[in-house]
Amino acid sequence: MFHAIPARIEQRMEHLEAIDRTDRQDGTPKQARLRQVPPETGRFLALMASLAPPGPMLEIGTSGGYSSMWLSLACRQAGRQLTSHEVLPEKIAIARETVRLAGIEAYVRLIEQDGLEALRAADEVAFLFLDADKDRSMAYLELIGSRLVPGGLFLADNAISHRDKMERMIQAAASDPDLDSIIVPIGKGVLVCRRVGNMA
Repeated sequence: MFHAIPARIEQRMEHLEAIDRTDRQDGTPKQARLRQVPPETGRFLALMASLAPPGPMLEIGTSGGYSSMWLSLACRQAGRQLTSHEVLPEKIAIARETVRLAGIEAYVRLIEQDGLEALRAADEVAFLFLDADKDRSMAYLELIGSRLVPGGLFLADNAISHRDKMERMIQAAASDPDLDSIIVPIGKGVLVCRRVGNMA
């Protein structure tokens, strides 16, 4: 489904992958690193996004726009648009360059805004990918739970690598009668939640 990636997107992906590798090796301060998902997680995100029901598609934690490119493939296929939120000005600048160079302006809209603020204003969400501050993960779950449409998907990265910081959210999702949830051992672990209920 996502084997034939457009050349402009593939080139930008390779560029950000190279930066990410360097960031992890040269002592770049953690806050300044891209800290993006690996390619296998990106492909998984695109697949899951392509299965989302009708409704808004959101991303919180854009960083340089790497995962946004993967999600744009699902949006391109379905004629939809992703709204991606990033709070750090230096990261949003890189993401804007990514959107332009990858040629995905029609499929990705970038907003410089805190993720929790963005989610408080959201409603009837069909898909949310969270890759932001893990210390507030429980707050994100509490907000998204009532905002997902039936069949809506909520994915959170680092469910294995940062299990200690995300444990409350993971356990709360597992015990929520309105959610089906599972941790998929891909990349650094992705928590996948689906809102229970039939789509009207």
